[in-house]
Amino acid sequence: MITPEDWYRIPLRSREQREASVGALIRRRFAGVDDQPVLRRQAEEQLKGAALAGFDQGGVVLYLSFLEAAGIPLSASLLVSRVHRRFDSLDAIAALAGQGEVAPVTLPAVGRAARRRRTERTRESRKLGSEFDDTIVEYFVPAPRNDETLMLTFSTPMEPIADAMVELFDAIAGTLRWRTRTTGGEEGPHE
Repeated sequence: MITPEDWYRIPLRSREQREASVGALIRRRFAGVDDQPVLRRQAEEQLKGAALAGFDQGGVVLYLSFLEAAGIPLSASLLVSRVHRRFDSLDAIAALAGQGEVAPVTLPAVGRAARRRRTERTRESRKLGSEFDDTIVEYFVPAPRNDETLMLTFSTPMEPIADAMVELFDAIAGTLRWRTRTTGGEEGPHE
């Protein structure tokens, strides 16, 4: 899967990888800023908390957007999770009916999937004092050779430009490809 270059990737499977990745991100974001130790520590704690929450939700990788337009940050995230249950797109659509806008989609390289768009006032948004609901777009993609479903969960608190952000999410999801791993021959998402 291809994300914009201003999106930062945090692997979630091991605590060491999570913490090393968060530490690298903090060093990069605070490079040359030595007079903000409290802000730096708060940002690091918040990112560690987000990474741990993603892991607790079955996530394998978390992407965070640091895109800007005209100096305004375009906040967004993508949590990639493995659901240890196979859904074909119609099963997922039936299970999600009535919980937002649910529809079948075809992703160019991986085929049929289910897509759900919804809004939610998340705990994180409330904690940060946001006045907007988060726009969440989820894709449920059956894995080709096992009983798993790949779940892509995009989220943005940018409600005023939600439609444009959703177009970006759709474009990113459209780049998903499967690859064969060299060890064990198992297929997984291609990143």
